[in-house]
Amino acid sequence: MNTSTLKPSLRQNLAENVRHFRTLLGISQEGLAELAGFHRTYVSQVERCVANVTIDNIEKLAHALNVKPAALLELPIIPG
Repeated sequence: MNTSTLKPSLRQNLAENVRHFRTLLGISQEGLAELAGFHRTYVSQVERCVANVTIDNIEKLAHALNVKPAALLELPIIPG
């Protein structure tokens, strides 16, 4: 199977979108963690696709990033 044609997983979408929106806001992982009520290492795990994120935590991250929860699961916007 050609892996270059596979779509990213929702977890990968989430990781890339959290990082994207966080950097757009100009905040650190620690800053996002504080806004969402998490530990910095959890945000790091989310951005590295290590954490299995619950719906409730997606909602908290979205609120902290001022986006709709669905925006965190969509295919990431590729700059260029």
